[in-house]
Amino acid sequence: MSTVPTQIGRRGFLATSLVGAAALSLPRAATAAQSALGGAAVRPFKINIPEAALADMKRRVLATNWPDRETVGDTSQGLKLSTMKAAADYWANEYDWRKAEDYLNNLPNFITEIDGVDIHFIHVKSKHRNALPMIITHGWPGSIFEQLKIIDPLTNPTAHGGTAADAFDVVIPSLPGHGFSGKPTELGWDPIRIAKAWAVLMKRLGYTRYVAQGGDWGNAVTEQLALLLPPGLIGIHTNMPASVPDNIAQALATGGAAPAGLSADEQRAYDQLDSFYKNGLGYATEMAKRPQTLYALADSPIGLASWMFDHDRASMELITRVFDGGEEGLSREDLIDNVALYWLTGTAVSSARLYWESKLAFFAPKHVMLPTAISAFPDEIYQAPQAWVEKAYPKLIHYNRLPKGGHFAAWEQPAAFTSEMRTAFRSLR
Repeated sequence: MSTVPTQIGRRGFLATSLVGAAALSLPRAATAAQSALGGAAVRPFKINIPEAALADMKRRVLATNWPDRETVGDTSQGLKLSTMKAAADYWANEYDWRKAEDYLNNLPNFITEIDGVDIHFIHVKSKHRNALPMIITHGWPGSIFEQLKIIDPLTNPTAHGGTAADAFDVVIPSLPGHGFSGKPTELGWDPIRIAKAWAVLMKRLGYTRYVAQGGDWGNAVTEQLALLLPPGLIGIHTNMPASVPDNIAQALATGGAAPAGLSADEQRAYDQLDSFYKNGLGYATEMAKRPQTLYALADSPIGLASWMFDHDRASMELITRVFDGGEEGLSREDLIDNVALYWLTGTAVSSARLYWESKLAFFAPKHVMLPTAISAFPDEIYQAPQAWVEKAYPKLIHYNRLPKGGHFAAWEQPAAFTSEMRTAFRSLR
């Protein structure tokens, strides 16, 4: 098996094969600028956040009205006050959005209108012939920043331990209501409708044979895309599969003991899910029931950051270690890049509405009949056991349990993730 170098730079691997974006500049407060772009053409896009918006962001970080300290010595009550004060100090005194902006602007960014909404996406083509096109979808509280570290290893594999036969073209869209995509103004933008938009996007880009990848909401969209069976989609990969059997789901719903006879892998997955349902679903419940109530997230950068950092226990503990000065798969810069993107595009509430729109049972098998590859990371919400996965995906072409990594797999462990993509789709080339 080909290996991938583990040395990564500020935002991942050196982007040796990336071409620059064309020079369309949007003067943002993103909403007005995005909605002003119309038509079905694919248009170049360049980011240019006004200085006034950056100054206001810093002012608000410095003006945070802090709560009192937690009354426990761990994260059982949520993010520690010391963690968030460290995040604020870094954000206000060291962080530079312009570095992120420049990096993004050196990628080919585009906007195209689909079903009445402007969809932003990064599109990087490999220099290698016969590269396999792949559309990669982020989740919440992620963004296109999740995928930046894997772009060059996927499109330029010979520079990263692979061969020309491992090459991909990559398409990385921003979900509607997230990042630089437009904010839907009508109801119905659930994962099914987004999947239909992705099928239009890939056709519009001229792809007649491609694969799809996603985790979190990216998994929901990718699975719905597979269920649509659009012409050209030949297989999918997910790092957060929907594979929980009915009897497991019923036991979790009642808060009872796990069913008898589970293997060690199944028991661990059950325990992970049980902990998440009991301790980690608060954000999802609020956004699914009352997304518009989250006005505070649109008013305070630190309020937004704390909401986004407390997604799941393993991720929160990783983030705590990062701001304590630890060496992790994510850096302080990575984390603030992502929060700043939500803040500067004003998408805290519009992104939350996806939870309100979706009526899908998130972890229930969807009976995907396309070839499917699964990478199971240990610190995901649950590390899907092979026995569950084999039943949920009848055409399973790859399954691997990784030794390290969590919910933001491509972002945290780009080398392992890249290797998984190469192996997962090799049989479909």
